[in-house]
Amino acid sequence: MTEYYVLWLKILGKLKDYLHKMKRLVLLRHAKSSWDLNVSDKDRPLTEKGINRIRMISVNSSNILSGADLIFSSPANRALHTACIMMNSLGLSFTKIVLKKELYTFELSKLLDFIYNISDDYNSVICVGHNPAFTEAISHLSKRDFNHLPTSAWAELNFSQTKWKNISDGKLKLGIPKEILK
Repeated sequence: MTEYYVLWLKILGKLKDYLHKMKRLVLLRHAKSSWDLNVSDKDRPLTEKGINRIRMISVNSSNILSGADLIFSSPANRALHTACIMMNSLGLSFTKIVLKKELYTFELSKLLDFIYNISDDYNSVICVGHNPAFTEAISHLSKRDFNHLPTSAWAELNFSQTKWKNISDGKLKLGIPKEILK
């Protein structure tokens, strides 16, 4: 009996190690931004509505947005401001944020290249960025037909794979503001 118990504990330990290494990706689209100022696309600020919405989404989605090892953000003003508001709202350490110019993209291929090259040292990451790349990545990585990720919305993808370069067929969970903030 004791031998079986010891064997069972070893199996559970290996399973726990494996599950801990499975990859989790959250794609958070930046909050509503303004077109009112005569600035470059990269410098567009958030609107007041966008600021308030991402604050509420963050608090109401803390179970999804709090557990990441690292938070990658596009350097665009609207994406970085979104990431900072989320982190501040949740009391997260700003040491977790990393700006990545590669996330200032609207192209699926460039976004996937970035994701596939994330260090396997990180099992759970959030990327804050832009459409249409985020919407297309959700469809591609979940193998589900998905139309549009609204501003301040998130998509959580859980993968059975343990290496970022191999992720596919992710289990999708969506956080859409109109549903979260009812």
